[in-house]
Amino acid sequence: MGSGEESKPSILYDASSSTQPLLSSADPAVPPQDADDDQYPPISYQHGPRPLRDLPALVLFLLLSLATIALGLVAVARRNPAASRASSFVFDPASSSCVVRSSNTLSLSLSSSSPFLKDLIWTLVVTLLLSGPIALSILWLLRHYAKQVVYTALPFFILIPAFINVYWFAACTLNHGCRHSLPLAYRILVLIFIFILISIILWIIVANWHRVELTVRIVQIAAAALAGNISLVAVLPALGLGLLVYFAPIVVFLVYSTWNGKVVPKEEEGAGGDYYLCVWKQDGWVPAYFALAIITMIWSVATMVEAQVYVISGTIAQWYFSKEGSRPSRSIRSSLRNAFGPSFGTVCFSGMVMGAIRIIRAIVDSAKQEDGAKGFVNLVLKCCAKFLLSAFDFVNKFTVNFAAITGEGYCSAAKMTYELLKRNLLSAVFVETVSTRILAGIIFVLSALYAIAVCAILKAVSALGTEMYLVAALACLLLMVVLGYFVHVLDNVIDTIYVCYAMDRDKGEVCKQEVHEVYVLLPVSRNHRPSLNNRTPLVV
Repeated sequence: MGSGEESKPSILYDASSSTQPLLSSADPAVPPQDADDDQYPPISYQHGPRPLRDLPALVLFLLLSLATIALGLVAVARRNPAASRASSFVFDPASSSCVVRSSNTLSLSLSSSSPFLKDLIWTLVVTLLLSGPIALSILWLLRHYAKQVVYTALPFFILIPAFINVYWFAACTLNHGCRHSLPLAYRILVLIFIFILISIILWIIVANWHRVELTVRIVQIAAAALAGNISLVAVLPALGLGLLVYFAPIVVFLVYSTWNGKVVPKEEEGAGGDYYLCVWKQDGWVPAYFALAIITMIWSVATMVEAQVYVISGTIAQWYFSKEGSRPSRSIRSSLRNAFGPSFGTVCFSGMVMGAIRIIRAIVDSAKQEDGAKGFVNLVLKCCAKFLLSAFDFVNKFTVNFAAITGEGYCSAAKMTYELLKRNLLSAVFVETVSTRILAGIIFVLSALYAIAVCAILKAVSALGTEMYLVAALACLLLMVVLGYFVHVLDNVIDTIYVCYAMDRDKGEVCKQEVHEVYVLLPVSRNHRPSLNNRTPLVV
């Protein structure tokens, strides 16, 4: 081992780790060893200084950002104030140009806000204030009572949609206007169609029932990991606010860029002969600047999402590989430093890939709406595009997690992640397809119950009529967005623990015994059903 260790890359080898292999090759948690395993160095969290990665992606991102800001400043400096009053210009035949016409100033009185708008604003503000405590309460419940929460919420996956379906049918039948606008036959068809969708949801739950118990334990471990690094709940939204601050001047630049141009006369044909109108003509570079700014903003959003994943992964990985009973110090700070320091190029590369996928997917989806996009060839092209986009999503799934742990570049991390999971016979899609759906279902149940409570409160204290259903629906949507972000964070915690567990298996070590006792039950493929009884948990 002495000569073998000298050739191992230092970036992947944690020489300071004192953890010794705790599992024998006969243990089911450890893959069989062979001669080919010698070429794979042990992988662990890289605590030391990290080299710069993916510099071309970083340079390109900085160039686009600087170009957007620089051209925006030019747009502000060259703006034409006449753009705000272009409609006030008239054609002057004497000078053959457009001049400002004199007009009287009109005074506009502002009407008082309606009760609907007032109740809507107050409801959304209260919902936003309550969403934080609700998310923390869910985290606490999932950490201590995950099994009870999941099994209590599962029946509501069916009961709440069924209740809403029956409620709207009865309300529409009793309402005179709705009853006449939607005949009974159509109401019955919609009622039956929604019940068919509910039956499909029930079938999905029954078909995946054997995975629920394992998923509960995985979610409980992830909730404990997130609770141990609770500062992430404050840091991640702060990064989102930072992105909004970055976008604020770009939006201002976009507005002022439309002021670059001039008012010009335009000849029009009429019944009484030709005449001239004064119209606003933008400079030719304005559409190109819009394209540049929009591309920069899309890339920035995708980069910020990947940066948040990087910070989550780096923080959770330090928690996972820390010694039992100890907590890593400044884990979030070091993850932020790596994400926006030596690995920012990797984050930008991943953001570029995901941004391109989102744009191409939007183009493919919009092509479906066009009548001309028909035929067998177009169908084949769309299928190929979907396949390639799904493949990129699959490759990117654990790449940023791995890069945050090891400090590798994007392409190297993607290759090494695939080899790591393949070498340890782990499924790369199992956790996402089960835990994400269950967590999303819990969020839907809580948001629906919240909407029902909002309706009851508004009916008691407000004079709104049917508008209260719209207010409740918007409050439900806002809460669902906030809690959906919480689920996104928890999903990334699950993925990071999954990658860390794979690294443990690869080295034959156990850094977190409670994680191995659960993750050892994962199937090696999507069609393999785990048994909670015939698998032997790891014993240290």
